[in-house]
Amino acid sequence: MSYEALRHFADSWGLLFLGIIFLTMIGWTFRPGSGRKHEEAAHMIFEEDHEDG
Repeated sequence: MSYEALRHFADSWGLLFLGIIFLTMIGWTFRPGSGRKHEEAAHMIFEEDHEDG
């Protein structure tokens, strides 16, 4: 595969692929029901762990 062909592929299909992945990650973050999990993760560092060890 030549450099020009690889560059054309990356400029078209590669950009489309990365755009779809980006939109999927954004959609996954704001999906219904995920607010509780985000709230738990945000407050996790403030919980004290009382394990003996």
